[in-house]
Amino acid sequence: MDCLRRPHSSPPYLLCLVYFALLGAVMAVTVVANDPDPLQDTCVADLNSTVKVNGHVCKAADMTTADDFSSAFLSKPGQITSKLGSLVTLANVAKFPALNTFGVSMARVDYAEGGLNPPHIHPRGSELLYLEKGSLYVGFITTENKLFAKTIKQGELFLFPKGLVHFQLNVGEGPAVGIAALTSQNPGTSQVARGLFASMPAIESVVLSKAFQIGEGEVKHLRDVIAKS
Repeated sequence: MDCLRRPHSSPPYLLCLVYFALLGAVMAVTVVANDPDPLQDTCVADLNSTVKVNGHVCKAADMTTADDFSSAFLSKPGQITSKLGSLVTLANVAKFPALNTFGVSMARVDYAEGGLNPPHIHPRGSELLYLEKGSLYVGFITTENKLFAKTIKQGELFLFPKGLVHFQLNVGEGPAVGIAALTSQNPGTSQVARGLFASMPAIESVVLSKAFQIGEGEVKHLRDVIAKS
């Protein structure tokens, strides 16, 4: 900048220092993209507390035991009842309170043969999927509408970046099982179809009709079908 070439005693130089200080502060804020770092060794969530914070209040240290840091929550498959043929069992801070302040969670995904974990996003976390059993067609779509997709097999990994639409489809014979690690204690999940066609209250039909270039009768049909999926 031109002001840097002036004598250091001149007022414009001081303005430059202020400018760069503010610029540095803005840059520091914009790179914060994950859960906050912990400020103590442990902070097991007190899920019974009525105090609301960005996360959870810590359980009293003298009430914390080794059992708080262990869970068999993902050890057994759940019963798949969805018409989509999949079931996600999420071990987030609400299910495993010891995760509080550590910025991680896990999920088990069980797929029936031909089962689909439909297009969805995690607004607060990236996902690393390990395929424990079976064969999946997986992929995500960038903000430029570019699809990255492939078929993965048992023992392989696939990464889904934070906030991008992604999906998994069981393309093998028999059931499949995936284990996912997520970079947030509460990554959140928003299914694309349910978000649009099963929101409460409902989006005005004209919005969906124009967005998808379909008739309002088709909007009603999709609402009925997706609400039951």
